[in-house]
Amino acid sequence: MTLTTRRLSGIALAAILLLAPAASAQDSKSATSVTELVKMLDAMKLDSFAVKGSSPNEYVGALYIAGSQLLVVSAKFDTPWRADSLLDMKNYRDLYIELNSASQPQTKVFVSDLSANGLRPKKEGSGYDTADVGGKTLNFDGDWKKAKITEGDYTKAYSTTDEQYAQMIQALLAGLKKSS
Repeated sequence: MTLTTRRLSGIALAAILLLAPAASAQDSKSATSVTELVKMLDAMKLDSFAVKGSSPNEYVGALYIAGSQLLVVSAKFDTPWRADSLLDMKNYRDLYIELNSASQPQTKVFVSDLSANGLRPKKEGSGYDTADVGGKTLNFDGDWKKAKITEGDYTKAYSTTDEQYAQMIQALLAGLKKSS
């Protein structure tokens, strides 16, 4: 190996090592959409918003604590007349609250996005994101051993939940774009 080849190999290795953290930060499918949603909520001066979901009797609601946290919930109702009424009145916060006590708890997905930056697979700083899916709490702190599951199961749970979260955010974005 020539000196030039070794230098180029060293530079390539350094570039890979420097880019690895950036690539892992982009693993979140929800991150870009959450950033867009937060900007829209800030611009519209909204701290909550809700829409009908993609399946019958399903609704998605968000509570935004500016600069701090995004709480998003999706669930179905047996009788959606109350949810429809709250949507008609643009009473998004009350619909968000109603979704948290969903009449079909097995359909509920609740995501606590601690930094309002998309679901992250592991702890960043002092906090981590969580999700409640069908009554089961998932802590995305990167410690699958503490959760008594395999790394593969942890990764799968994260990927599935992040995909659900991204879909919830997309529904909220579509609703905000219609209303603006």
